Order: sequence, then C-alpha cells, then structure tokens
Amino acid sequence: QVQLVESGGGLVQPGGSLRLSCTASRSIFSIYVMTWYRQAPGKERELVATISSGDSTKYADSVKGRFTISRDNAKSTAYLQMNSLKPEDTAVYYCNAASSMGHYWGQGTQVTVSS
Repeated sequence: QVQLVESGGGLVQPGGSLRLSCTASRSIFSIYVMTWYRQAPGKERELVATISSGDSTKYADSVKGRFTISRDNAKSTAYLQMNSLKPEDTAVYYCNAASSMGHYWGQGTQVTVSS
C-alpha cells in the first residue's frame, strides 16, 4: 500500500523554485527521520536532505544553501523548498520515512529544470 505521497514536482526554468511535499499516512506511527532522495535517468539514487524528529537537518553538498527541508508534524508532512534550481537538479524526487514500524517510500515526483 502507498503510505507516502509526494507532490509539487513540475517543469521550471533554471533559477526558479519549487516546493515538494511528502505526506505520510496517519497509520505510520512515530516518524523520527524523513528524507528526500532523487534519481536522474542512468544515475544512482542520491540523498538530498534529511530532517529528524528534533528538526536537525543535513543536506547534500550539491544542494546546500539552495534547498531547505522542513516538516509539519501536525500534518504528517515533510517539505523540500528548492530555490535557484539548476538543470542538474532534474530527477525524480522520492520521500522516505523512518519510523519504529520500518522504512516507507513514496512513488516519486518528477522535477525538470530546463530552459
């Protein structure tokens, strides 16, 4: 069953912005880490950003200073604000939630950065 749903992807010009959302099913109890990954065609999946239950964050060097991860526990939702987008940011972005119940993945949302 799908327990994480990503949204907010789309086509944007270089230098533009997008905000991705990842909403977890309320059946997932006690999420302690939420993470955004991305995968471009022909490339390995890479970690983009992570946020803990205590709101500690970590970012890939390639997005540091441009992307911001946040979470709204009341809405069971994580966000990825992406600014100053570059063509190399083009990928399918996936959300992952780690909880006491295990790890869960969303189906992904496409982000395309192109002129």
